[in-house]
Amino acid sequence: MANIKDIAKMAGVSVTTVSRVLNNHPYVSAEKKAAVRRAIEMCNYQRNINAVHLSKGKTFLIGVVVPFTNHPYFGLLVEGIANEAVKNNYKLVLFQTNYEENREMEALMMLKHKQIDALIICSRICGWDMIEEYVSYGPIILCEDARGKKVSSTYIDHYKSFSKALEYLHNKGHHKIGYCIGRKSGTNSEQRELAYRDFLMKINEPFELNYIFYECFNFEDGERVVQRLMKMTNPPSALLVTSDQVAAGILTCCKEQNISIPNDLAIMGFDNQPIAKIMNITTLEIPLIELGKKLFLQAIGKTKMAHEEIFVKLIERQTV
Repeated sequence: MANIKDIAKMAGVSVTTVSRVLNNHPYVSAEKKAAVRRAIEMCNYQRNINAVHLSKGKTFLIGVVVPFTNHPYFGLLVEGIANEAVKNNYKLVLFQTNYEENREMEALMMLKHKQIDALIICSRICGWDMIEEYVSYGPIILCEDARGKKVSSTYIDHYKSFSKALEYLHNKGHHKIGYCIGRKSGTNSEQRELAYRDFLMKINEPFELNYIFYECFNFEDGERVVQRLMKMTNPPSALLVTSDQVAAGILTCCKEQNISIPNDLAIMGFDNQPIAKIMNITTLEIPLIELGKKLFLQAIGKTKMAHEEIFVKLIERQTV
């Protein structure tokens, strides 16, 4: 395969002149340009894009870490990131981690080796000590409240949003409130639990550990939640569910078990995904596509804000 030196020899010009032609440099005569282009065509020369990126110090690739690619929450988040990437002539490298630390580490290593220009982590499994080891290699943007850390973030204040939802349910007459969540660990989960404990203290209700349902990610997990509720002697009268998919699963299973919604059990979801609209689920709307857009703009340095809060909106429907 011909290289730039071969092209220069065939065209009877210097390597510098070939480089200028390849990079559309203005100060090359028409005669030399034509000679270089003939030589390129004769030997079917292809530029080494990796070398070009290395010389420019950019790959125009942004890494995006998600735990799952088949979950609507992360699908909408990636849609917002991808839309903005297209507008700015960047491409995405998608990492699905399944919340496995070694997979997230692969993404961090690509940042270290300059294979990507920045890394957006939509949901983190690595500890802060590990993340902070890699901030010197390039921008790391998180979709969580990272104020006080050395990374940028666009985030929902889950303490405030959870408190808002709990107050809403309480004002509807509910005192025994439980909640469903994905992971037990993580900044967002910790903020939600703190909001829950503070709320219970405020209304003078005891903390019931069995009112918290972990590992709730998908529609099918709703059935497991209902099965547990049916075995309780003193079940909660309302559930705050951090995924509309799970809330829809709970609602469907309750109908199958003749559990009246909202009379026997009130349900409130999160995100305002299409399934919440179809099934009339009261929910807190998170503008996920807008959130994804802001994450991307932080990754390429088009915003001066290191940390930006996205606000949720209550969407009232028939399940509370």
